[in-house]
Amino acid sequence: MVSITAAGVRRDASRRTPGARLQDWLPRLVVAPSFAISLFFVYGFMLWTFVLSLTNSRMLPQYDFIGFAQYARLMENERWWVASTNLAIFGGLFVAICLILGAGLAILLDQRIRQEGVLRTIYLYPMALSLIVTGVVWKWLLNPALGIESMVRGWGFESFQFDWLVDSDMAIYTLVLAAVWQASGFVMALFLAGLRGIDDNIIKAAQLDGASLPRIYWRVVMPCLRPVVFSAVMILSHIAIKSFDLVMALTGGGPGYATDLPATFMYAHTFTRAQIGLGSASAMLMLGAVLAILVPYLYSELRGRKHG
Repeated sequence: MVSITAAGVRRDASRRTPGARLQDWLPRLVVAPSFAISLFFVYGFMLWTFVLSLTNSRMLPQYDFIGFAQYARLMENERWWVASTNLAIFGGLFVAICLILGAGLAILLDQRIRQEGVLRTIYLYPMALSLIVTGVVWKWLLNPALGIESMVRGWGFESFQFDWLVDSDMAIYTLVLAAVWQASGFVMALFLAGLRGIDDNIIKAAQLDGASLPRIYWRVVMPCLRPVVFSAVMILSHIAIKSFDLVMALTGGGPGYATDLPATFMYAHTFTRAQIGLGSASAMLMLGAVLAILVPYLYSELRGRKHG
């Protein structure tokens, strides 16, 4: 019986008109150019970067392979370790603070307060600015001679000091301030969309059981927002890793190398120091760090859904 049915399906498929077959293939044909371009310009250049990291390329690509010597040089480079440490500090604080602020603001707006639309617009506005603009604005605000320190001292508080921008120990935190200011509103929008998608009956049932509002959000609502948290972490991690323009506009990597990040390290060695091989090796390590975070998380999520 099964073979007869399969044979009938094949006969029906063979009798279909060319127009019907074209209709089936049309979505694939439309997507194919974009897929091919993405495959070449994204994954193709990733592969090319890996190839360059195995060579002694300097000003121009050279294909004299030297194995993993560039990675060994990178591990011995003090500036690379400074940049990696800065990324850990900046990325960790940036992601954590944005998640906390974004979730808090979303919960606040979820209470159906007055002027919700105005507040939502105010919180989201910084995300409409480029990181270059954000860096320039915060560079002015944090300038001891012009910004917050000068303003407060003008009010009569002569002992007030806020010179993080020129303090090599604190300059990395100025990047955190500027980046959090820009991205926390976007995270709020993600969480708010997730909150509005949760069935109100779940919250009402928890309230009938006597649960307090903070406990409801912590025990009931937040577990339902795991996909939102995952999306926010991935987006924020991407912003942190590629924060080249913010660094260049706000601190320029200084004082010294105090705010150097892997992205600025890669640019400096690839385009200004004519060390393409070393810069490519640093780029591959950045990609490896992203995959080290992304792959285990994706595996746990997919495994949880499969067994859930």
